[in-house]
Parts: sequence; structure tokens; C-alpha cells
Amino acid sequence: MNYCKSPLSISDQIVILKRRGLIISDEKFAEDILMNISYYRLRAYTYPYQDNANPDHPFIKNVTLENIIEIYSFDRKLRALLFDAIEKIEISIRTQVIYQWSINHGSHWQNNIGLYNNSARANILLQSLKKEIDRESEIFIKHYKAKYTNPTEPPSWMSLEVSSFGLLSQLFSLLKKGNEKKLIATIYGLNDISVMENWVLCLSYVRNICAHHGRLWNRRLTALAKYPTNPINPIAPTKGVLPYKLYATLIIIRYLLNIINPNNTFNQELISLINTCNLVSEKEMGFIHNWRNEEFWK
Repeated sequence: MNYCKSPLSISDQIVILKRRGLIISDEKFAEDILMNISYYRLRAYTYPYQDNANPDHPFIKNVTLENIIEIYSFDRKLRALLFDAIEKIEISIRTQVIYQWSINHGSHWQNNIGLYNNSARANILLQSLKKEIDRESEIFIKHYKAKYTNPTEPPSWMSLEVSSFGLLSQLFSLLKKGNEKKLIATIYGLNDISVMENWVLCLSYVRNICAHHGRLWNRRLTALAKYPTNPINPIAPTKGVLPYKLYATLIIIRYLLNIINPNNTFNQELISLINTCNLVSEKEMGFIHNWRNEEFWK
């Protein structure tokens, strides 16, 4: 089947949105919006209010363009909040991974294929790591390559410091379940290594969405959150929490921040942000009933 849709001018986009039932009272405002936020990007925010089984995608609720922009702005602020929170967790986890394996296996342990569960997969990831290092402009990478010839790649505390969080999460999952992983899991209040692996994966996935300005508020996540059956530290009730909804990852973020920085204000900032947008349904993000009353979020 050939794709045959033609590009639409801004004025045509406005005509279509109005015909579908979106309330646009100020066309100049609509024009300014569509000149700076693409029609296709906004479609992700109008989608829940449309009959998408109908080829014409008519709106099934009285929704204004201002309503859509309010939700869009909420989602942007939500991404910023999560990006900032995950940055703190990422740096902490990155530090622990580099440190624990370096102490036990030396400066260039990341290149030791024997430390990984799957040598073929490890080689592929290490090639990706090499490409990321070669693209890097950090002065300490340039200094190493100018001064040393063996090993050709920088030590772990340089190499893994400049790797993406996504690649780091894949390497971490592939590392054998030894004492290093057990210790790291314990540091972060977990008795289950597989849960620690899952949390690193979930956080890198959500961070990637934030970094690429993707929609978060009602998204169905593909990295499904797991929870410990016997966590070392207090955690929110997880019974009935949908693993593919954002709330599942918010629990992980709050839990880890409470360990890394017990005085964090993530819960206050999250609740304050949610309170700013009446159009956002907590249910669409997977929040359970009465979640705000749990001690974990106070």
C-alpha cells in the first residue's frame, strides 16, 4: 500500500481540526501554536478525545485548543521533573557500577568478556560503547588517546562515564549476577538483583522518552516495572499498580531518591505539578486510589 497523504498548510490543518470538532476560537492563536508545535506532535494529545476508529477522527468531547495546550504544557513540565530526578539516580548508579567492578576486576574490566552472560551480545554492546567513545569530545578522553596506546580504549571510569544511560543499562543487565550486583542492589535497598536490573532498564527507558520530548502523561510504557517482594526500605503499596503505566516508574524514582537523597522534594514537586492541571486524569497515568494518603508520598 502506497502512502498518498499530502503535506498540509497551517491553514488547512486548522480547517481539519475545526471540522473534526476541536474548538478553536482564535485562529491566530492556533496558527502560532501550529507554527511552533507540529500538527503531528499535538495529535498525541488530542487522540484521547477523538473517535479513532472513525477515519475522520471526530472529537467526542467538547475540547478547546487551549485545553490541549494545557495538557501539552503539563506533559512538558512532567518530563522536566522526571529528567532531573532520573539524572541524580543515573549518576549514582553509574558511579556504583564503575566502582564495584573496578575494585574487583581492574581499570578496564568493561572489556573483559568473561564478566558477561553472553559473549556475542557483549561484543556488540562493546562495539557500541567504542563508537560512543570515539564520538566523545571530553578532554579526558582526548588526553587518554593522545598519551596511551595500550589498552586502546580508556578505563571504565572514563569509558562508562561518557556512555549513554541506555547502553549502560544494557551492559549492567548482561553482567553476571555476582557479588558486585548483589552489593549494588543492597545499596539501593533491594534484596533481588533482577529487580535492580529491571529498575535500571525502566529508568533508562523513561529518561530516553524525556530526552526526546516524547509524550509521558498517558503513555503505555514498554519497559514493565517489577517490585521487590521484601524491600529493605519503605515503599508504596504496589498491589494493583499497572507495570506499563507511569505511576509504576514514579514509585521507583521516589524509592531510589529516598536512598540517594533522603531530603529530596520529588513527592512535593510531583503533587504540586499534578495540581496545576485539572484536565489531567491521574488514572490515565496509572495512579492508584488514595495514593496521596500513603506515607511513602508524604
